[in-house]
Amino acid sequence: MDRRPGLSARLKLTLSYAGFLAVAGALLLAVVWAYLLRYVPDNPQGLLGISPNRYLLVHTFAPAAAVAMAFLLVFGLVGGWILAGRMLAPLTRIRDAARTAGTGSLSHRIRMTGRRDEFRELSDAFDSMLGQLESHVAEQQRFAANASHELRTPLAISRTLLDVARKDPTRDRGELIERLYEVNTRAIDLTEALLLLSRGDRGTFTREGVDLSLLAEEAAETLLPLAEQRRITLDVTGGAAPADGSAELLSRMVTNLVQNSLVHNLPSGGAVTVHTEAEGDTSVLRVENTGPALPPELVATLTEPFRRGTERVRTDEHAGVGLGLAIVQSVVRAHDGSLDLVPRPAGGLLVTVRLPAAP
Repeated sequence: MDRRPGLSARLKLTLSYAGFLAVAGALLLAVVWAYLLRYVPDNPQGLLGISPNRYLLVHTFAPAAAVAMAFLLVFGLVGGWILAGRMLAPLTRIRDAARTAGTGSLSHRIRMTGRRDEFRELSDAFDSMLGQLESHVAEQQRFAANASHELRTPLAISRTLLDVARKDPTRDRGELIERLYEVNTRAIDLTEALLLLSRGDRGTFTREGVDLSLLAEEAAETLLPLAEQRRITLDVTGGAAPADGSAELLSRMVTNLVQNSLVHNLPSGGAVTVHTEAEGDTSVLRVENTGPALPPELVATLTEPFRRGTERVRTDEHAGVGLGLAIVQSVVRAHDGSLDLVPRPAGGLLVTVRLPAAP
């Protein structure tokens, strides 16, 4: 926004300091006049002919008072300018850092030293904001790069299959169509996951009363064939857990958690337990599964988009696109909840979701 130029803060403070000193000097002179000079006799001979009269005192005191007032004004301007510069020096550093950040460089930090005051608190808050912005921008850049790579992969495979079919007309068309169908399905799933993740991040949805226990039962019923195929025991326990939010997003969250627990499990004989309960004004969903031991440093990165640990990569039809837990975290964040991932000592993962209970 274009605005007319005005006085700088330093000049305003300087004028304020100088004005304060001038007013203080004027008040001092007024006090001298009110409590001293007014009681001096105003006659040609003075008091008993030996003391000066008011006329002489005023004409002697007035030039000295004028010189003192002029000195106070100059001293106020010079001293105020210096003091204002020293006081506003931290603000200048903050301004320079803001301009640097405005050019796209978010790595710069003020790191102001000294005792804690208003400028130090402002500097620390600005540094914290820059750190969060830098982390968010880096995360978005990684997300965009990974999304582009993931979307390019099925397209490249489709192009390769079409090139092979064009160069070899005798190739089995049924096999080609089947592989193209699988690649296209994976690309559609990835696109839908990206759209869902974006929707969760925006938080634009209609809230309604949702029971997490019912969503858990629906997810278990839907994924029961997968559990039977992998010979995994799937149990749903607990009671009602009413939450306030989007039924579609919360259903996808529960389904992702259950499916993730089934896919990343023991090859055979594993178990998945889904538990729901209400704890005061909080609705809790816990999904616990067996599986290989997970290092804590790996668990801390599982909610990042497209992040797949070496131990968790699948090569079958349920390989996923690396957005399952990222979508879960996005949905939980959009519903003002919390998500905790804790590796089990015996192997596997314990995921706990806490959401504000519905009124």
